[in-house]
Amino acid sequence: MKKDVTPLTPLESNAPKLSKPKNSAAGIPAVISTAKYGLGNMGVLGSIKNLARVNDFNGFDCPGCAWPDPDKHRSFAEFCENGAKAVADEGTRNRADTNFWSQWSVSDLSKKSDHWLNSQGRITQPMILMPGSEYYVPISWNESFDIIADNLVSLDNPDQAIFYTSGRTSNEAAFLWQLLARRFGTNNLPDCSNMCHESSGVALTESIGIGKGTVTLEDFNSADLIIVVGQNPGTNHPRMLTALRDARKKGASIISINPLTETGMKRFKHPQNPIEMFGLGSSIADKHLSIKINSDQALFRAFSKSIIESGKLDNDFIQNSTYGYEDYKNLVLDTDLDEISKITGINKDEIIQVSKKISESKSTIVCWAMGITQHKNSVATIQEIVNFLLLGGNIGKPGAGVCPVRGHSNVQGDRTVGINHKPSMEFINNLEKSTGISSPTSHGYDSVEAVKAMESGDAKVFLAMGGNFVSAMSDTNRTSNALSNCDLTVHISTKPNRSHLLSGKIGLILPCLGRTEIDESTVGQQFVTVENSMGIVHSSRGTSKPASDYLISEPSIVSGIGGALETRLERSGIAWGNLSDNYDLVRDLIEKTIPGFDNYNQRITNKSGFYLPNPPKDSRTFKTKNSLANFFCHDISCISSDQFMMMTIRSHDQYNTTIYGLDDRYRGIRNGRRVVLMNKEDMLENGLEASDLVDLSSDRDNGQIISPKWFVVPYDIPSGNIATYFPESNVLIPLESVADRSNTPTSKSVPIGIKKSVTQISSAL
Repeated sequence: MKKDVTPLTPLESNAPKLSKPKNSAAGIPAVISTAKYGLGNMGVLGSIKNLARVNDFNGFDCPGCAWPDPDKHRSFAEFCENGAKAVADEGTRNRADTNFWSQWSVSDLSKKSDHWLNSQGRITQPMILMPGSEYYVPISWNESFDIIADNLVSLDNPDQAIFYTSGRTSNEAAFLWQLLARRFGTNNLPDCSNMCHESSGVALTESIGIGKGTVTLEDFNSADLIIVVGQNPGTNHPRMLTALRDARKKGASIISINPLTETGMKRFKHPQNPIEMFGLGSSIADKHLSIKINSDQALFRAFSKSIIESGKLDNDFIQNSTYGYEDYKNLVLDTDLDEISKITGINKDEIIQVSKKISESKSTIVCWAMGITQHKNSVATIQEIVNFLLLGGNIGKPGAGVCPVRGHSNVQGDRTVGINHKPSMEFINNLEKSTGISSPTSHGYDSVEAVKAMESGDAKVFLAMGGNFVSAMSDTNRTSNALSNCDLTVHISTKPNRSHLLSGKIGLILPCLGRTEIDESTVGQQFVTVENSMGIVHSSRGTSKPASDYLISEPSIVSGIGGALETRLERSGIAWGNLSDNYDLVRDLIEKTIPGFDNYNQRITNKSGFYLPNPPKDSRTFKTKNSLANFFCHDISCISSDQFMMMTIRSHDQYNTTIYGLDDRYRGIRNGRRVVLMNKEDMLENGLEASDLVDLSSDRDNGQIISPKWFVVPYDIPSGNIATYFPESNVLIPLESVADRSNTPTSKSVPIGIKKSVTQISSAL
C-alpha cells in the first residue's frame, strides 16, 4: 500500500440528524428527491432525455437493479427513485478529467469520503499510476493494452491473474471477459455473485436443478401468499413494491420477515397514482415478523411443521417429483416450537397463528436477498425455504415458486454467459467447440480466495471489469493490502472509487462507456443485452452522447487486451477486432456455446426480449443428479454469541458501494452514515444515549479489529442485534468468516463488541 493511503472511509465529525422512521415509501418525497438529484447532475434537458428512455422498449436498461420490466407495456416513467439516481449518477455533467487527477494525490483522495469521490464525475481518459508516484497521469489506450499484455505473459502461470466482474457488465462484455480469461488459461473469474447470491445458486442447484428463480411477474398477480424475507424492496428494489401492491389488491397476503421493520413493507405511495400520492397509499405487508438475525431457518422449519401436521400437502407432487420427504418429515415433526420461539425471538402463539395462515395458501412465492444469503448457514437456510415450498407443490405452478431477488442489473446474465470460477464440463466443451480455445478445467478463485491469493503472492495481476472491489469485499484492511501487493491492478470504471487508490505497483484506470451512452463502432451503432432477475434477456441501447471522446465500450476494452495478447502468445484464432466492432458476432458465439440462446440475434429484436429455459418453472422437471426436486435435512443452526450480532445494510441514498448522498430518508437518518442502529433497551443497559459515540470491535485469530467512533441510533431492532451501513463496516467482517459451501462473506451475522468511545460530541437531534 502506498504511503499514507488509507483504505477506510474517514470518520464523521458531526452526529446525524434523527427523526422518526417514515410510514410510507415513495410518494411526493421520492419525486422531489428524484428531481433534485437528476437536475443537479444532468440539468433539465439531460434529465428529460435520459429518464424518458430508461427501461423503454427502444432505450437502455436501468443501470441499477435487476427487477424485471412488464412484458407488454411500459409506463412513461418506468423507473424508481433509486433507478433515476443511477441514471443521473452516470449521466452527470461533472468530470474527473486529467486536471482532477493532477490536482489530487492518491493519499489525499483516500482521505475523502466515498460520497465525495463518486461526486467528482466521469473519468474521461485512461490513467496510469506508476511505481513510486502518487499521481495518476494520462496514457493511451494502446499503451494500456500493451502494459496489461506484457504483465500477463510475464507471469509464471496463468493462475497468477485474476479477472473480476461487476454485475453491471453486459452479456456481450461478460462473455468476452470470460473468453479472455480462459483463452489466457485460467478460471480465476470471481464476481460480485460470490458476495451476494452465491449461496442461492449452490442451494437451488442441488434442490431444484437451477441456480436462479422460478417465477415471473405474472405469478405475483396469481399468488395466494408472498413471503418477503431478508430483503428491503423499498430501498434496494423499489419497483418491486408495485408488484407487491398489485398482488395485494388481487387478494394476496404478504408477510414480511426481517429484523428491521422497513418502510417499503408498510405502505407504498405509487408516484404515478395521484390518489395514492396525496392519500394514504397502499398497504403492503399484512404481517411483519421482526426476527433475530439469522433465525430464518428455524422459522421456516416451524412453517413446514404446520403444513405437515395440517395435512395440507401436495401428495402427488411429493410422491412423483421429489426425493427425501420421509426423512425431512421425521426431522420436522421432532421440532420443538418453544425452541423455535427462543431462537427467533417470536412469541410461540404468533408463530402458530402465522403458520396456520401459511398452511392455507394454495400458491406461495418466497422472495429473499442478502438477509438470507450472507450467513454461515445460508445454503441450509435456502434449502429449508425450498423444502417448505415443496411440501405444497409450490414449484412450477402459477403464483408459486422461489424468487431470489438479484441486485445489480445484469448479475444474473453475467453468470449465465460464463462468469463462473467453477464452470461445468458442458460449458467448457461447448466453449471449445464454438471458439476453438482449450479452456482450463480446474476451478478458479472466488472473491475470498482471490484476496488470499493476492495476499500471499500467488496472484500478481488483478483486472476488474467494473465494481469497487476494496469497498465491496469483507475485511477491508486485508483486501486493500492484497490489491497493493500485486504487480498490476486494472480497473475498468466510469467514476473514481476507493479501489483506484489502492493499486498494485502499477495501477491502470480504463474508463468505459456507460449503459446510457451511444456505442458507435466502425460498422454502426451497437447495443448490448442483459438478463433480469426472472430470466428475461432483452436489449439495451444507449441514447446519450458519451461523456468523453476518449471513452470506448467494455467489449472494445476486452478486445483491445485480447488483441494485444494475441501478438505475444500463440495465435488463438479469435478475431477480437471483429467482435468489438459487431456485437452480433459475440451473440452468435453465445448462441453456439450456451443452451437457450437459439436465434439470439433474431429473438432479441422482440421489444420485450425472450425468456431463457427454466425447467422447474416450464415443465416441473429438475436437472438434479436424481432428476427430482430434493428435500434436504439440516440441523437448525445459528451463531451463538455473548456479543452483539451485526448485520450490514444499505442506506436509501446508496446502491451497492455507490453513495449518492448522506441521508437514509425512510429510517429517519440525515447527514450521516457512520451509525449503529441499536435496540433502546440494549442502549439503556449499556449506558448509551442517542448520538453517543461507540467503538465497534470484532475478533480475529490474531487479535481484534477496532473500528472507532460510530454514532448510536435508537431503532426498532431485536435485542442483541445491531445494524450498520456498508462499506464502512466491512472492516469488521473477518475474511475467514464465510458461508458453508458457498464461501460468501457473512456480512449479515458478525459478532461485535461495543464500547463507549472516550471522546464524545454534542448530539444534533
